[in-house]
Order: sequence, then structure tokens, then C-alpha cells
Amino acid sequence: MALTLGPLLIDAGIDPAQALVIRHAFAQEAAESGLTGLHADSTHTEVFEYTRKQSADTRRFPAVPPQFWVVFIKEGGDHARLWSVIENRGEISNNGLIRAFDVAESKRMADLRNRLVIGWRSPRTWRMNAATAASYPVVSIADAEPIPFPGFDRLVLSHVQLQAVMRENRYASWRTALSSVFGVYVITDTRDGRHYVGKADGEDSIRQRWSAYATNGHGGNVELRTLDPSSFRFSLLRVFDPATPTGEIDAAESHFKDALDSRRHGLNRN
Repeated sequence: MALTLGPLLIDAGIDPAQALVIRHAFAQEAAESGLTGLHADSTHTEVFEYTRKQSADTRRFPAVPPQFWVVFIKEGGDHARLWSVIENRGEISNNGLIRAFDVAESKRMADLRNRLVIGWRSPRTWRMNAATAASYPVVSIADAEPIPFPGFDRLVLSHVQLQAVMRENRYASWRTALSSVFGVYVITDTRDGRHYVGKADGEDSIRQRWSAYATNGHGGNVELRTLDPSSFRFSLLRVFDPATPTGEIDAAESHFKDALDSRRHGLNRN
């Protein structure tokens, strides 16, 4: 059974009955429309601005558009590539010709941006209810572009980002780097600023230790079991070569617990 757009929308938490699908084409708008067209070199910002401004004619655009707009760019005669998902927060101006909306890019389907290509069955139609587009076939999903590893001293990851690093192909180099070192790390609960200082040594590399946090949020630590990992932020304090004696890593962990006062005013019990 061929994959269609519908399951991808639902998987991203988008109800097809409550969303709009748009396909932009590279074309110059008529002067009287008040809109600026798009071209092959249009920037991301220009596409965003083009999307948030729509015709005041309700025959061309819904009088009350839904919360989510799934935006594609025309590719070839009958294909469309996902640009982004826009969250509509409501109309902010209307001069009788153009309506402008308060919109923001959503993280929904972010992993499929510029990768997902669908077949577009209605070449003359540039927007439709997502419930209609849900049956459109998925033509391809391209491999994600690799994301370069930023360096151990620049890692600051939310729990959602950590899960992506441990799962997605585009972060393969990150997993390789994290597999190569032991170290001392800190988890910050961003709701109250409390720290948990931990270490990876012995048989556990940083990757192995952090994989446990990505899986269950607490990594087996009693101090973290009752907390919501969605507010956690992960970063490295110091990395060590795997040949480093365990005592040296223990000493570094103890130092950072003292420096961050994570025993008295943080999440460490010892």
C-alpha cells in the first residue's frame, strides 16, 4: 500500500480536518493583486512573508483559515516539496486587498522540510483542505543533510534534541564523537535552574550514558525519576580520553558538584 500525506500529518499531530495545504509556484503576481511573487532564488524569509499575506477575496483564501498551514513549493509539473508548516495565530490587518496574518513556523514536520515530495493531483489548485490532500501520494523522502558536529564545548541540547541526536541519520557524526569520549556532564532543569552533575566512565561512553536519558529521561538516576525531562538541558563540562584513570574522572565530577553546588541546592544526592 502506497504511503500518502495523511499519515505523516497525523504523526506530526496535525488533524487533516483542521489544516490547510498550500502549494506555492514560482510566478510573478499580477500588479493589481498587491502581492509579490516568488522565484527560484527567493529566500526563506521571502517565502515566509509571501505566505503570511493572502488575498482579501474569500473566494481565493478562506475567510477563517485553520491553525496549521502545510506549505509546499511546486517542483516539476505535478510534484511539490515541503517547505515548512506555519501556525496561524489570526488575522492582524486587512486593507480590502491584502490580509496579513500573525504566523510562526511550527516545529511540526520539521524533520521533513525540503525532504518530503508529494504528487500534486490538481495542477490548477494552489491550496486545499488538508483532508483532501491527505490522499496525495508520497513520491519520495530524501535523506537528511548531515549536520556537522559543533564540538564538545558547544553542546547544549534539550531532551527533544538529544532524542534526535541519538536517532536520526543526520546526527551520525555526533554519535561517533560522543562514543569516543568519557566525561563529566550537567543536566539543568530549566524550570528552576537546578543542576544534576553526572559522569560517563568505565564501560559507558558519553553516547551510551546519554542514550539512556534519551530513552527514559532519567537514565536510572533516582533524583531525576520524578521530573519531566521535557525541561532538561544537557551539556558537557569536561571530556576525557577513554584511557583516563577512573579516579581522575571521579575527582572532576566531585569538583563540578562543588562548583555548581548541586548537592545542597541541586539534584545530586551525593
